[in-house]
Amino acid sequence: MGSGTGILSEMFLKNENMVFGIEPNEDMRKMAEANLLMYPNFRSINGSAESTTLAKDSVDFITAAQSFHWFDAPLAKVEFRRILRNGGWVILIWNTRKTSTPFLHAYDQMVREASKEKRRVRHEDLDDTALSNFLGDHRVVKLPNFQELGYEGLVGRFLSSSYAPLPGEPRYEQKLAKLTKIFNRYQANGAVRFEYETEVYSGQLF
Repeated sequence: MGSGTGILSEMFLKNENMVFGIEPNEDMRKMAEANLLMYPNFRSINGSAESTTLAKDSVDFITAAQSFHWFDAPLAKVEFRRILRNGGWVILIWNTRKTSTPFLHAYDQMVREASKEKRRVRHEDLDDTALSNFLGDHRVVKLPNFQELGYEGLVGRFLSSSYAPLPGEPRYEQKLAKLTKIFNRYQANGAVRFEYETEVYSGQLF
């Protein structure tokens, strides 16, 4: 749900799972379709968490990576119950980015600027009550995580974010120029390192 440019989808596709990528944003959906063209088990769907277009009792797992905070939770819960098979699970995932290095601090400052310019809904604004109301009794796992990216990977990561300007928007070239400057300053051996705490919440909507 909110499959974006297909980053999480590809992990399941590599495991040979059937994946339905539900994404309402046309630009992101087209990027996912191009990125995942080589995977026959990928189905790209113009839909939303509240209206997936999927058949009743049709899926075993619903995943939402960095996207649940955009949902209309009551409507999404009704839709999730409709499409989940008996015993199915909902998995909500966030990578909470740290700011513990000069690169991460500079990147965070750029993100904050972009967030002010383009309305951003933050997963940090969710609390345990909101998650419990949606998932019911649920499991929580938090793990340290990191990601090393070259320049193209860094650009792709930034542009996959909801607050990033799209090609053709006035700020697009400006933000890419700033991102390039940050990369050139802090890269080591052609890569920069993101550090996260990965938060995984899983439940069955009882």
